[in-house]
Amino acid sequence: MTVLVNVIVTLGMLYVVPAGLRLIDPVRFLRTARRWPLAAVPGALCLWLPRGLPATALAAPYAAACLALAVAAVLRLWRTRSFTPPAIAVATALVSPSIAATALVAERAGYRLFGFDLDILALTVPHFHFAGFTAALVAGLVCRAVGGRSGTGGLARGAACSVPAGTLLVLLGYFVDDWAELLGAVVLTGGMWAVALLTWREIRPAGPDRTTRTLLATSAAVLVATMLLALWWAVGEATGITHPTLTWMAATHGLGNALGFALCSVLAWRRLTAESSVVETSAVEARTTDARTTDARTAET
Repeated sequence: MTVLVNVIVTLGMLYVVPAGLRLIDPVRFLRTARRWPLAAVPGALCLWLPRGLPATALAAPYAAACLALAVAAVLRLWRTRSFTPPAIAVATALVSPSIAATALVAERAGYRLFGFDLDILALTVPHFHFAGFTAALVAGLVCRAVGGRSGTGGLARGAACSVPAGTLLVLLGYFVDDWAELLGAVVLTGGMWAVALLTWREIRPAGPDRTTRTLLATSAAVLVATMLLALWWAVGEATGITHPTLTWMAATHGLGNALGFALCSVLAWRRLTAESSVVETSAVEARTTDARTTDARTAET
């Protein structure tokens, strides 16, 4: 299980987070995204070392970068005073890596933070990279894209709120009990299924090419299955019924979320964003050309 979890976390550190930052704000977070490997590469390397001082030292720069991102999220909300569902989802995405990185430093140091087993701390790292950062990010992007469309705008806003709420409840469930964590899993699952439905019905058909539409369809379909597994595991932990082991969850739910949902979603949204930029640039160039033509005709007259 350790190798698989490390691979998943490495993907989140090195690609998903910096790519996601560009999707949130390609201007404001461009420099951060470009510099992210300076912290993420040592963070990824620490995963493959034995617990101890060297691994902890390599994890520290990544934790510092993630904490800086969380501070930026808080300052962003403070300045804008915007508490719309997309803004809440984006803020949740920006804060989530700091939780993952804090758990990473503690686990690499062999320190049972808040009394949690080291295995739980190790699994917290991928959870808050994908169920935290990526899930909230995609929920916010979907809400932005759907906007106030009749019949779907309310569902999009609900998803953008329920994903952060579910993520927070799952985190609180760590400190309370399995029933509180189950409540968080139910809320998070409902929000992510709404994201999957909106992605399939509203975002996918508008994809500019087959590759983008396939990536969106894959992310939506995989999300339904992986969140069902998460719900099954949470119900089993709370009630004692037969449910998957953590190793099995890492190989199914974890791997599916990382590759099928997170990676496909980020790739698709980057393609959608690039297409929008091309269209916008073309429109600006067309308006500029028209204006120059008009000026030239005026001068001739």
